[in-house]
Amino acid sequence: MTFKIVLLSLSVDLKRICTAIQRDSSAANKFNSEANGWLNSAKRTDDKKLQKLLDRIEKTLKMENNLEKAEDCLMYSFLIQNRAMALKS
Repeated sequence: MTFKIVLLSLSVDLKRICTAIQRDSSAANKFNSEANGWLNSAKRTDDKKLQKLLDRIEKTLKMENNLEKAEDCLMYSFLIQNRAMALKS
């Protein structure tokens, strides 16, 4: 699996967490665990800036489910998506 796919998968799960929290759904916990799996795969990068961003995402995923977490997940989702799209496949 390419690194680009890992980042895009993480991005999608972050968006799902956001949506689930806003709908007050218990699915947010499932998406949270899936995002953690993608996060662990993504952390194998040597890119320092991306590593710093992934560390912030890790802290966010550990937060309790509330609107602040939903907003952070949505923001990080777009940042990761943009980073992934900038990569050469």
